[in-house]
Amino acid sequence: MDTQIAHPKKLVIFASGTGSNAKNIIEYFQSNPKVVVSHVFSNNRRAKVLQTALDLEVTALHFDRESFFNSNEVLRILKDIQPDLIILAGFLWLFPENIIAAFPQKIINLHPALLPKYGGKGMYGQHVHEAVLTNKEQESGITFHYVNQAYDEGEIIAQFKTSISADDNVASLTQKIRSLEHKHFPEIIENLLA
Repeated sequence: MDTQIAHPKKLVIFASGTGSNAKNIIEYFQSNPKVVVSHVFSNNRRAKVLQTALDLEVTALHFDRESFFNSNEVLRILKDIQPDLIILAGFLWLFPENIIAAFPQKIINLHPALLPKYGGKGMYGQHVHEAVLTNKEQESGITFHYVNQAYDEGEIIAQFKTSISADDNVASLTQKIRSLEHKHFPEIIENLLA
């Protein structure tokens, strides 16, 4: 018997909002018996991603600041799950050191710009695209990186670029970045699990 089928690789996703990347990842791996998205965690009780997870038959958990930063509650749950990879897909809080230490090189983040440019605290979503357009950049893109104790400063795994045209605005750039994310996120995860 193939032991990989018996014990699929486990993914846990952390998200704070709508969760379009979380949905994309869950759907991508649904037909793969070797990989399972076991849980979606959110720090936002009203995040659409929690309902999306439930609709796709994935366990959805909401947690607060106390259980994430001050107690070991989230860490304990993660240790019980034993994920092969923890994926931050639009998750806005800085990860605590105790969780990073417990899962070295197993926590990855997607950033909607070409790091090291346009990273750091407050640089997420539209804020990033507005800054990129204000500075009249010729290109933008996405960066996959390992998570460490600083926002967007972990070791880079991969980057993918898109050109910016003179008539691009926040909405059109958001769309370009989102299609890069949806195309590359699942394959980056597959490569890391291989």
